[in-house]
Amino acid sequence: MDVEAFFSSGDGWAQPWVLDVELIESLRFGPPAGRTDLEVAIALTRLLHHDFVSHGTDGKGRHLDDETVPVVIKAHRAVLERLALKPPAWPFRTFEGPRGFGTYWRDNDMRGSWQARRDCIEQILGPTRDALEDLQELEYERRFSKGPSGTFKNLIFAADGAKPQIVLRDAVNNDVEIVRHADTCLVFTDPLPPHGLTWRQMVAWWTANHQPDADEKSAADTLYRRLYRSLDSPPEQLLMITYCARYAEDGGFDLPALIPQVYLHYDPYTRRSGQQSGALYRQRMDFLLLAPDRSRIVIEVDGVQHYGRPNPPDEHGRVTHTAAPQLYAEMVAEDRRLRLAGYEIYRFGGWELTGAGGERVLTDFFTDLLARHQKPAP
Repeated sequence: MDVEAFFSSGDGWAQPWVLDVELIESLRFGPPAGRTDLEVAIALTRLLHHDFVSHGTDGKGRHLDDETVPVVIKAHRAVLERLALKPPAWPFRTFEGPRGFGTYWRDNDMRGSWQARRDCIEQILGPTRDALEDLQELEYERRFSKGPSGTFKNLIFAADGAKPQIVLRDAVNNDVEIVRHADTCLVFTDPLPPHGLTWRQMVAWWTANHQPDADEKSAADTLYRRLYRSLDSPPEQLLMITYCARYAEDGGFDLPALIPQVYLHYDPYTRRSGQQSGALYRQRMDFLLLAPDRSRIVIEVDGVQHYGRPNPPDEHGRVTHTAAPQLYAEMVAEDRRLRLAGYEIYRFGGWELTGAGGERVLTDFFTDLLARHQKPAP
């Protein structure tokens, strides 16, 4: 996206650049049609960098003025926040005046040094530009990868009571709403950071929304216990305990968060009708990892109910199961659908996690999995 897209042509002589203020203000709520937030953020960063450097040096070629530059800064902040990037901290908001760049450089020993003023702008906008370049590279790589093509919107997960009833409230915006039992589950709607979702970011979300006065360690402990309560299967509990033990290691808070019981899709009307669709076989995933390389990793722990139907209890009250080809076919059909959608799926049989070697199986698996899905090298 070119910087010129933010301007009208003016009169072509005295005013060749006239900022489209209405367009800039609309960017605070979303990108223009046919554009992405990433494209807009790159162009706004380029505009701000150019104009503040220009003002701090020869003053030539500046496109904004003291009235319009704050409008651009506000739009820039909003677009970056939608991209889950940290906006720059501006020590000034205009070119001149009490809160201007000129006042700032005169108060901070930058008189007579164009280079010092360039360095000042680079310190403010350089990290943003670098983060946008990283994100741009990831977007480029994703065009050639087989990862999910959809846009992350929300997570509904970790129900520890009655299952939530979810409906599609706005089909245009793909907004879902929990109309019953919303109190039993958690909902994460923050923007997904470029390099997946870490345990540290999940703890920060939990602190902001559920435990605002807690320190990071206390909030992490409370969140872990809340997630654990959503599991009632010993093999699933072992899997979570084994993975989450890594959070206590050096750098553990920056590992991908293991998210339990994530609702994938839900259609109560199809299910109620008895006309089960293969596309709705799996309401929720046992576990989800949003990895640093932008992979979406599904981990399933299969009990006997996944592939067998219970028989009546015998004379000792023991219940056996008979293999059910239909159940197995439905399960693998859903796996195929998810893989074609770009998800990576790993399955454990509950039986292999109940013996003495179950923890070692999981430890080795997670070591190999995390090594495979590291953040791409710059």
